[in-house]
Amino acid sequence: MKKFLTAAMALTIAASAGAAVAQPHSDHHRAKAEQRYDRDVRKAERKYDRNVRKAERHYRAAAYHRPPGYAYRHWNRGDRLPPAYRAERYRINNYSAYRLPPPPRGYYYTRVDNDVVLTAAATGLIASVIVGLFQ
Repeated sequence: MKKFLTAAMALTIAASAGAAVAQPHSDHHRAKAEQRYDRDVRKAERKYDRNVRKAERHYRAAAYHRPPGYAYRHWNRGDRLPPAYRAERYRINNYSAYRLPPPPRGYYYTRVDNDVVLTAAATGLIASVIVGLFQ
């Protein structure tokens, strides 16, 4: 019986020693993974900031109603605006009232939710996004 208890005690000590050694190793990998995740998030935020401008001023405008069948979506430069959003009712013709520069030839401003996108007339390609111009 004494040999059995000694063997069980030795096995318990060996098992707990192995777990103690493995723990800092997993914490090290967890810390590295968190650093990689944080770096990727910062990189994505920099890319987002490069393609999207945040509105410096906010304007009140008439109630906005999306085209039927569409839900809120965040638009980015390079996306294509669906034809339903390119209808005349969503265009911003009085861009100077919102202190927007005149759009280049072949482009127009479109209101999408509370944002404004500069859209190519022929293709619907988004050239620029201004987030939060409307309240």
